[in-house]
Amino acid sequence: MFFYLTAKRVMDIIGGIAGLIVLSPLMLWAALRIRREMSPPAVFSQTRAGMSGGPFQLYKFRTMTDERDGDGRLLPDAERITKFGARLRSTSIDELPQLWNVVRGDMSLVGPRPLLMEYVPLYSDDQRRRLGAKPGITGWAQINGRNAISWPEKFSLDLWYIDNRSILLDIKIMLLTVKKIIGREGISAAGDATMPPYRGER
Repeated sequence: MFFYLTAKRVMDIIGGIAGLIVLSPLMLWAALRIRREMSPPAVFSQTRAGMSGGPFQLYKFRTMTDERDGDGRLLPDAERITKFGARLRSTSIDELPQLWNVVRGDMSLVGPRPLLMEYVPLYSDDQRRRLGAKPGITGWAQINGRNAISWPEKFSLDLWYIDNRSILLDIKIMLLTVKKIIGREGISAAGDATMPPYRGER
């Protein structure tokens, strides 16, 4: 496991820095377009659960407006996501700022997706095992359904990854991620603009 974790961190640093450099023109274009269509800032941060459940600030490109109802509550995602924002999501360009999270060490290129802190107390003892690895930009659940599968299916796939992780598996997941992005598969759950909130096992 020591060799795996060391090799994985080296791969994350090299891949994260290379990604930021190579993709910087695309990221600059996306940022300028977002600022023009939705006003600044182009990137937003949100507190997510990292390894062992510790909080960290995750970075993403904005894909939604901040429109609210008469009581000051944010409108549903489907009403706030913009046409350009939907394109960013379908191509996963909105996730690119997380390469900085990878370089910082908050995240890995591959691992269970980082979820909201408020979900952590809702995990079962078995589901809590997904916190035993750094969260990733992509993962086994992302290449096997992404947002088109249910929460129990996502957690089951995350736990399979935890039990079977290896450098070769990580490389396989990254290669299949490219294929999924090109095919634009699993962008949202049926009937939702993104993914319905996790309510725990009931």
